[in-house]
Amino acid sequence: MNIVRSRRSAATLTSLFACCLLLTACQSGGGSTGAAPAPASGSADDGSSSAASPGGASASAVPAGVASKPGSAASLPASRGTAAGTPACAVGALTPSAAHRLEPNPDNTYGVLLNFANSGSRACVIEGFPTVAVAGQGDPTRSRPLKVTPEGTAHPVRLAPGGRAYLMLTFHQVMGEADGYCRSGATPAAPPSLVVGAAGGHFQVEMGDGGGNFAECDDVVRTTAFLPNQP
Repeated sequence: MNIVRSRRSAATLTSLFACCLLLTACQSGGGSTGAAPAPASGSADDGSSSAASPGGASASAVPAGVASKPGSAASLPASRGTAAGTPACAVGALTPSAAHRLEPNPDNTYGVLLNFANSGSRACVIEGFPTVAVAGQGDPTRSRPLKVTPEGTAHPVRLAPGGRAYLMLTFHQVMGEADGYCRSGATPAAPPSLVVGAAGGHFQVEMGDGGGNFAECDDVVRTTAFLPNQP
């Protein structure tokens, strides 16, 4: 009998020892018996989360002052033809002056000076070289383009309201008296007005100083870019 009781006691002790080992392994393993952490603010649980960027940063990581939407005004470079954020001059905001003929040059050319005024209420920028045509019989719809040779370098000219940008046009002079002649042998022309292209539009320009025509030879003209000061 004593032997049987001893064997039963040993079996009981062995079972208790195995249970203790099992409980110890469960407490020291990867699973935690503590409470789960609360959701972080801005998580999907409260409906205020924002999508992460491809690089892992959230949308809130976009630097201040930079547009987050492609194509928005803040994300695009400044438009061409502007200076320091000033828009390009619109056709309706420009008013050309009458042309002023200058004295002949030693190379048998003569200059014509004119300007474009900003007649709008806001500052604008004008830039580049004009196109030039002669108006057939004074009618701009029957104009004949001249071959333009640009002189110098074009730079943006900022015009405050009332400000002016200047152009100098240089023509081949008609020689002689009356109808005259061209040194090249070409037939001279004497249109009563010019058609000057600028800012995407066309402007009819007449000769000032008591009238007169734009006598020219060879259908060519040299022109400066728009200038901030009278040349």
